[in-house]
Amino acid sequence: MKNRSIAIYLSIIGLLFISMVGWYLYAFRSQPEEAPLAFDGQRAYADVETQVAFGPRFPGTEGHDRIRGWIADQLAAAGWQVETQASEAMGHTIYNLIGRNSEEPPQIIIGAHYDSRMFADNDPDPANRTRPVPAANDGASGVAVLLELARSLPDDAVPVWLVFFDAEDNGRIEGWEWILGSREFVRNNPAVQPDAVIIVDMIGDADLNIYKERNSNAELTEEIWIVARELGYEDTFIPEYKYSMIDDHTPFLEAGIPAVDIIDFDYPHWHTLADTPDKVSAESLQIVGETIRTWIIQQSGQP
Repeated sequence: MKNRSIAIYLSIIGLLFISMVGWYLYAFRSQPEEAPLAFDGQRAYADVETQVAFGPRFPGTEGHDRIRGWIADQLAAAGWQVETQASEAMGHTIYNLIGRNSEEPPQIIIGAHYDSRMFADNDPDPANRTRPVPAANDGASGVAVLLELARSLPDDAVPVWLVFFDAEDNGRIEGWEWILGSREFVRNNPAVQPDAVIIVDMIGDADLNIYKERNSNAELTEEIWIVARELGYEDTFIPEYKYSMIDDHTPFLEAGIPAVDIIDFDYPHWHTLADTPDKVSAESLQIVGETIRTWIIQQSGQP
């Protein structure tokens, strides 16, 4: 009788154990898959503050060296392959940084310049016009969007290169011209023929108004503006043409590559000492970053 009671007891324990294991496996397998990382405008804004804290970031400065290393570290931490391409232009050493999510040639290039302007020659105070620009919006905002794209794009996105151009912003200064970095990139990479190039420049303005740029590829522009409208950003991506820009998209257009310049050229603090992080908003970075991220995902055949 005693042995029979023990057997019954052990059977009950066994059934309970099997039930618990079954419940655990069901619950574990029923957990939803981890959602892809979303674009984080607040984190992008923190990247703007970090860049400005480096100080002046034009070639030859300590800040220029530091930001290159920092960008490379951020890309590597996000799992992207990193390359630095150095070349000479107008007696200056130019460093373009490239982040790759694939060994394949890029289907898409997203670009921004990381240098800052030497002189705040548009400042209303003449005493400030030989001082360096902090470049929170005109420089740091575009870099911040690219870095957050590196962190948030899904692993199965199409081949993308994130290109950080040097020496974009010192035109109209003796010994310099505009867009030296992007010109060097196109000259040094003739075999790179992406389907689309998107440049982001001055896109962090707290009062953000982005008009279609007249020199940009019209079809690519329309695709991006449609995505922005679908996301509810039609008040920011205004469906009207306004400016004709020489920017980092220009060398690609000259090479016959479809390219678009996403830029708010109505920014009142352009090339002044007032181009500081308090003029930039996380919301603006979010709007632009989420629009580009969504467009890239659509090119990858995802809803």
